[in-house]
Amino acid sequence: MNDPVTGDLILVLNVGSSSIKLAVFDSDLTETLTGIAEGIGGAGHLKLGSVKTVQDFPDHDSALQAVLSGLEVNGLPFSRFRAAAHRVVHGGTELTEPARVTPGVIAAIDRCLELAPLHNPHNLAAINTLARLVPGLPQCATFDTAFHATNPDVAARYALPAGIEARGIRRYGFHGISYASLVRHMPGLTGAALPGRLLALHLGNGASICAIRDGRSVATTMGYSPLGGMTMGTRTGEIDGNAVLRLAEEDGIAATHHLLNKESGLRGLSGGLSDMRALMEADTAEARFAIDHFCYWAIRHAGSLIAAMGGLDAVAFTGGIGEYAAPIRARIFQGLAWLGAQMNEAANTRNDTRLHAKESAITGWIVPAQEERMIAADALRLLNATQP
Repeated sequence: MNDPVTGDLILVLNVGSSSIKLAVFDSDLTETLTGIAEGIGGAGHLKLGSVKTVQDFPDHDSALQAVLSGLEVNGLPFSRFRAAAHRVVHGGTELTEPARVTPGVIAAIDRCLELAPLHNPHNLAAINTLARLVPGLPQCATFDTAFHATNPDVAARYALPAGIEARGIRRYGFHGISYASLVRHMPGLTGAALPGRLLALHLGNGASICAIRDGRSVATTMGYSPLGGMTMGTRTGEIDGNAVLRLAEEDGIAATHHLLNKESGLRGLSGGLSDMRALMEADTAEARFAIDHFCYWAIRHAGSLIAAMGGLDAVAFTGGIGEYAAPIRARIFQGLAWLGAQMNEAANTRNDTRLHAKESAITGWIVPAQEERMIAADALRLLNATQP
């Protein structure tokens, strides 16, 4: 692992609380390998490509070392890598662009730990561990909040005193890497320029919507944390602050945190199901209501975001639900019929790229999520910018 760094591959790492996801890209941004180390904190497994091995991962450090060893076994020693690129969840107000990792960037990520206590510590630990294991390897970071840094202050500020806002209590928005990727790749899929007023829906277990005006985020549904906005797989979405205070007073902060983030949303409404496929297959009254709730709030939030853009030219769906759940897309797109949106039902059923009917006043599209490729592209751009 101490070979000189002379290669041209990019290793993308997405480090979570119990897993490390990875992808390898060449200099043309072609994905050559994917993998995951799962089960950190106990008995787990490492999967690289189609090969899966059972291993113990007592901590993130051991899991990352296993990833590096596994890559070497697969003919990918670190002499073949030009850089490692990390998904970092929170960049706060300081880190609003992808960045080469420097001591200053590490310090700035550290200052964001309280803003993303379940993610940033692991993201930062991976950066520090990799720096120790492969000290000559350049590292880059792309921040999930950065795309929304272009939101105006009236969208980002809560109506709180300045002293509270100074403590970091403001709207940040998330899924920014997904939206940045969508902006980058959509023209190549549609064969046309990026629409001026684009409503982008990242629909999965976590779900949000973004108003994109001339390629820049001007409003989004998630706020201080990923809890806000839409009904999600296990998160409440919007809920009155006084309701949260009552729950915390009666049930305790830890129980309320678990309820709002892990036991609510589609799971709470349906009585246990958080996966959209399972909900559609269940076809119970509770499952149908959960789906109704998801679609209703998607359409209702969409109306607010359309107002923030001053109109609408196109809708783009991404994420697992957005790309594959045709009935959900149909309901949301049809909820915009008052703007002249008309769906091509056959195209929607086939999950075609183009979803709208010929006579539709609003275009509709599926844009597959390519977050890892976006992170690799950011790293290559940063590396090339520093070349003599």
